[in-house]
Amino acid sequence: MENLKLNSYYDVIIVGSGPAGLGAAFKVAENSNKSVLLIEKKKISSGGLRNDCKQNYTYPVGFPLEHWEEEEAKILLEEVKEHLKPKMEKRLDIEKYVKRAKKLNVDILAIDQAHVGTDKSGELIKGLIKQLKDMNVTVALETEVKELVANKKEMILANDEIIAFDNIILGPGRADYDWMQEQMDKLGVTYKDNVVDIGIRVEMKEENYSIVKDYYDPKILFPNKVRTFCTNSGCAHIVREKYKGYYSVNGHSLSKEKKANNLVNFAMLKTIRLTEPVVSGQQFGKILGEMVMQLSGGSVIKQRVGDFRLGQRSKKETFDDDLYDFKATLSNAVAADLSLSMPAKILRDIWSALKKLDSIVPGVLHPSTILYYPEIKTYSNKPQFLNKNFMVKEGYYIIGDGAGTSRGITAAWASGIRAANDILQEK
Repeated sequence: MENLKLNSYYDVIIVGSGPAGLGAAFKVAENSNKSVLLIEKKKISSGGLRNDCKQNYTYPVGFPLEHWEEEEAKILLEEVKEHLKPKMEKRLDIEKYVKRAKKLNVDILAIDQAHVGTDKSGELIKGLIKQLKDMNVTVALETEVKELVANKKEMILANDEIIAFDNIILGPGRADYDWMQEQMDKLGVTYKDNVVDIGIRVEMKEENYSIVKDYYDPKILFPNKVRTFCTNSGCAHIVREKYKGYYSVNGHSLSKEKKANNLVNFAMLKTIRLTEPVVSGQQFGKILGEMVMQLSGGSVIKQRVGDFRLGQRSKKETFDDDLYDFKATLSNAVAADLSLSMPAKILRDIWSALKKLDSIVPGVLHPSTILYYPEIKTYSNKPQFLNKNFMVKEGYYIIGDGAGTSRGITAAWASGIRAANDILQEK
């Protein structure tokens, strides 16, 4: 915990400094004299704002339809722009791709997008935090909330300090789903946890995915609830992220100031909605991730398309041979057999989508293309909200990707605004 003396009471406490928490903090600070404490357990905001910082500004991308209507989303997106000041990416002639896609029952969405880059996102976040501090928001970094107190508007920090509040907004993100579940159980909040996205991260030469020259992050929807997600190009690379019990892959790209490596990566994800008796999407994702850890010796796996099509595993000693003419950017992924690790139904639907994509953008399934697994998005707990502004109990709000109110930076920020609006409207 940084050397910061906290008060014993705040009007509003916000847990999590991701885009959801920042959206709430700015809204309250700019429109009231309420005392605000923003708590973040890490040294800097994490999640999508820190990692790549790709922003979508077109409804409904990022906005779960059960919580959002187009008119309100558009209004709040304009408010998000005022703070993030996006520089929009180009979207040129994509009509030829759209026509090819329609023949295959595939939709390509036209989205207004902005991109900061992992190397520049820290600078953006520090600027936002400074603005909040200048508005007298107390920002406590490297400060962890251990638990909420049942039947009292109090929380206990990891150092056992107790802080009281009038309103609390929880936006801890996807990674802390289990902590969030513990707090909801304590508060008596009903929730569901039955949706998870399972998929792969695809890496290839940029020349084999030419659509990115016209459309920075193509949003493509396939049959059977499969979609592309988070495309990175320019100086693009793949990373391994630690979750509780397993690793998941993810993609980053650096700002345009960095030298291009002429590679592209994107996720191909399938949404799984579970029913009885297996109802926890979080646990299902963890089980699959742990299985990969067992098969790979403690990492994630990678396989060349050429090997996959031949029904043979990729091997370390031949991974860069012959047609396999670029090196994997995630060097500590283990060459292996995707079909041995991934549930057949999920793999079948994703492979079908990849074949369609190869017809839309020829070159995707070049033998050298690499398939990394797993990419797991344990998107959300789904609390039972008491109103449209994400209140779960008098004075308690849960927002962001970890609560199913958003799927991405801009919608998360908008969900923070909505929760803050509810607090500001109190008599």
